[in-house]
Amino acid sequence: MTGWKGAAVTIFTFLPAAGAILVALLPSSRDQAAKVLGVLISGAALVVGIAVLFGFDYGGGGGLQFEQQASWIKSLGVGYHVGLDGISLPLVELTLLTTFLCAVYTVNRVPPGGSAKAFVALMLLLETGMLGTFVAFDLMLFFVFWEMVLVPMYFMIGIWGSGNRQYAAQKFFLFTFFGSVFMLLAFIGTAFQASPHTFDIQLLGANGTAISHGLQLLLFAGMFLGFAVKVPMWPLHTWLPDAHTEAPTVGSVLLAGVLLKMGAYGFIRIAIPLLPYAAVKFAPLIAVLAVIAIVYASLACLAQRDLKRLIAFSSVGHMGFVMLGIATLTPLGINAAIFGMVAHGVITGMLFFEVGSIYDRYHTRQIAEIGGGMTKLMPRMGAVFWLTCIASLGLPGLAGFWGEVLALFAAFNPAAGLNVALFRTLMVFAGIGTILTAGYLLWTVQRINMGVLPERWGQTTLVDTSRGEWVAWAPLVALMVLLGLVPSLIFGITNDAVTAISRFFGGG
Repeated sequence: MTGWKGAAVTIFTFLPAAGAILVALLPSSRDQAAKVLGVLISGAALVVGIAVLFGFDYGGGGGLQFEQQASWIKSLGVGYHVGLDGISLPLVELTLLTTFLCAVYTVNRVPPGGSAKAFVALMLLLETGMLGTFVAFDLMLFFVFWEMVLVPMYFMIGIWGSGNRQYAAQKFFLFTFFGSVFMLLAFIGTAFQASPHTFDIQLLGANGTAISHGLQLLLFAGMFLGFAVKVPMWPLHTWLPDAHTEAPTVGSVLLAGVLLKMGAYGFIRIAIPLLPYAAVKFAPLIAVLAVIAIVYASLACLAQRDLKRLIAFSSVGHMGFVMLGIATLTPLGINAAIFGMVAHGVITGMLFFEVGSIYDRYHTRQIAEIGGGMTKLMPRMGAVFWLTCIASLGLPGLAGFWGEVLALFAAFNPAAGLNVALFRTLMVFAGIGTILTAGYLLWTVQRINMGVLPERWGQTTLVDTSRGEWVAWAPLVALMVLLGLVPSLIFGITNDAVTAISRFFGGG
């Protein structure tokens, strides 16, 4: 592909990394300039992403667009191959928007612990890693971007986090690195089964795999460990509550908004289409673990006293619905999963923004210490928190509804070869999970927003939502409503691409 379309993906992917270098070269006294530069660079990448939205062929049948290829390590069959289809496009746009809003938020709110310049540079480097993961169509290139994300997030938690930040950062690093080792071995094994050897995802999928069923199971297990840790799936989720709780606000927003999607995307893009036999065999296990996560996370949220930790556990449950949709191996389930990923990124990212601002005012995240009455004290903050919580519980008309309800419908009629009775049973338990989710979120709203304002806060003047916060939050609030009312904004992009790969997972 020639012209601007041939370079667009490379431009918006590597522009933040170039900006990170530029920010790092600024004098240490130029923190404010670094923050403004972060907004400008992430904003420029977002502009390119918006141009891609207008240049994307939505009737293209789900094929790869904005494609660019170049030789990299020819002797090993490794190449630079990037592009976009309907599966990756929504996640790319989510990443570009979320990072830009984080940069805007950072202008007035850099967490203590290190320099603003270093924080902005790491945030931009993180953006390149996240974007690269969603646009890479070579397994080795995918792995490089996947690992690139690990380092900046480790330092963002370890330096700018709170309380037990070093423990949380180390746990995040070790869990992710552990999974990545097995994932890499599985990538190498898959590539070397092709003749000639290639890491190109399209070639591996188009040619089909001549891999024996036993080896497929082994390779899928390796990929499963890598992707499941990042989702994170129960019981590999234990790093997430610690990382979210200790991370700075922007770190939590990016972690919930984008990073968790990388694992689920890996299942859809790589594991299922390249190892179809193993996908069918692993699907019941994935579905069972997903439903356990839904119910477990809801019960865990009911027990939380720390508001931020409660939101962290809620992510485990919401990603459970995503994985349930994927495990059905149907186009409906995959479409629901992608929609759920975008909705979760918007809603939970917004929740972490709000928790950060609540902490800035109350200087505590303990629900009992906040004590209720926030709507009386800060009516705009209370209203936004209320709206985001009911979006998170899946109220019809808001973004959280479609991904969850369609995942349940997909579980009622899974792909051929799967145990229908098992999936319908799991659908019932997942439905119970939606009731529990509504319960803990409504209870949270009641304890934070409602009730009598504690005396000590009644004697304190707390500033309601600021102009800077509104600038960072308004697009997410708008998307919560818009995606709920017009779900075709996502399904219209994803459906062709999902249908195009349905031959791999038995959909129809």
